[in-house]
Amino acid sequence: MEALVIGAGPAGLMAAETMAARGLRVAVVEGKPSVGRKFLMAGKSGLNVTKDEPLPAFTAQYDSDWLAPMLADFGPRQVQDWCRALGAEVFTGTSGRVFPVAMKGSPLLRAWLGRLAAQGVTIRTRWRWTGFDGDGFAFDTPDGPQVLHAPKVVLALGGASWPRLGSDAAWVPWLRAKGVEVAPFRPANMGFGVDWSPHMARHFGSAVKGAALLAGGRRERGEFVISARGLEGGGIYALSARVRDGAALALDLMPDVTAAEITTRLSRMKPGESTTNRLRKLGLAPAGMALVQEWGRGMALEAAIKHLPARLTGPRPIAEAISSAGGIPRAAVTDRLELHALPGVFACGEMLDWEAPTGGYLLTGCWATGRWVGGLKTS
Repeated sequence: MEALVIGAGPAGLMAAETMAARGLRVAVVEGKPSVGRKFLMAGKSGLNVTKDEPLPAFTAQYDSDWLAPMLADFGPRQVQDWCRALGAEVFTGTSGRVFPVAMKGSPLLRAWLGRLAAQGVTIRTRWRWTGFDGDGFAFDTPDGPQVLHAPKVVLALGGASWPRLGSDAAWVPWLRAKGVEVAPFRPANMGFGVDWSPHMARHFGSAVKGAALLAGGRRERGEFVISARGLEGGGIYALSARVRDGAALALDLMPDVTAAEITTRLSRMKPGESTTNRLRKLGLAPAGMALVQEWGRGMALEAAIKHLPARLTGPRPIAEAISSAGGIPRAAVTDRLELHALPGVFACGEMLDWEAPTGGYLLTGCWATGRWVGGLKTS
């Protein structure tokens, strides 16, 4: 064994593939009974592998410019080529999001594991890393405790979201004890809690479509869902970092209609009509009407429709978040993502302190950093 990869998610498997392509003998160890569990979960509703857009626009979606060379090396174009080389043809949706034709993650993962096996990569499951044993890496395994050594070790253990799938951040105290800086984890791409009044219960599960969301000086068109716990969905996730960090969230429920036009339409309605009838005549769907009645009391109707303040109780817990912010910062690693405090040990994927929205950016970022630590450039 010339290289050891701890963690068999997208970043770890990409690191293993890249190192094996360079001729290294690679072993991958995974604490769970099977590999790629979060990858498969992400693909349940359609595996969004990347976003087909110019590289500058793509890279601008990341909060950390130090990922730019990695994304330039393995960005949207290379991700699509890589999928096709595994026999997974892809297509681009109307939003620019790229999906495998099969939509799910399992066919792609099966083909990928076949390639890794052909490269001679060894994968061991139910090997749970438990920390360091001197200069070795200690594991609980089906055959009892084991300690492994390798000239190159890649850590690909994920962040702190979806811990039941393996990203539980158990590694943080072990690395800190070795002098590695780790920024606290926070939820990212998450929903927000709301203390709803009882009348909102009939709308739980309803999607609000065609709205615009505003927070921290940014405006996003997107869909979101009213749930028993609060608000969630792609439109919310796009602004979740700003709202998590203190920006107020407001909703424009009729973004294609000006406030002046709404005022004109309202003036043509019969005096004394109920708010419900007025909203219905304006064309709001029942879920949008319910939000106006929930949060817009005391506001002029035009203002409530065009800039409705969302009364949130805070972000949902990190265990429910799609991804996490925080982790190993840029200052703790070299340009090749080797830990300054642990020569020969590298980190990739969500262990690193970077953040991006959903829409293919997260998965591409994990693949790009995994390939980077593997040491093989495509360009």
